[in-house]
Amino acid sequence: MPVTTLDPKTALIVVDLQKGVAGMVAPETFEPVVAGSRALAEAFRAKELPVVLVNVDGVAPGRIEQSARTPVTLPPGFTELVPELDAQPGDIRVTKKTWGAFATTDLERQLRTLGVTQVVITGIATGTGVEATARQAYEAGFNVTLAIDAMVDPRPGAHDHSIGQVFPRLGETGTTADVLHLLARHA
Repeated sequence: MPVTTLDPKTALIVVDLQKGVAGMVAPETFEPVVAGSRALAEAFRAKELPVVLVNVDGVAPGRIEQSARTPVTLPPGFTELVPELDAQPGDIRVTKKTWGAFATTDLERQLRTLGVTQVVITGIATGTGVEATARQAYEAGFNVTLAIDAMVDPRPGAHDHSIGQVFPRLGETGTTADVLHLLARHA
């Protein structure tokens, strides 16, 4: 079901579109995610709505059974946003060390200060960074929209599960085109 509305103060959150994460998926699946995220960012900026660019710089502490995909010591350039995203000086930058963009950052405070009531989320990886950010936004009381064609996961099953089973319980899903259509009508 397409997105039904955008609140007057909606922010875009782009999760982990950075050099060190880009190589985790094939270029032919990563490039459309960047293109969709960039198109949304340009449209949000044109409407003077907040654009949040999130990168990950490390991993949460604690034991896990499966070895982490992100190395503990990150190589040079790992955290740099991909240049195709065309980050702008007025964008909000958030660096996280956990899957979600809210838990260990001041993102909620920044959005509340701006009067934001809804977030649109894109990025990588659908089943971890994007889903954790969506869950945290939902739990914080934001209306959540997920642009499902502007996200990807290196694990196709995780991507499909998040889109089909989790996201409809956290908010609304739609395409980049759906959100751009609503933005075009946005006051």
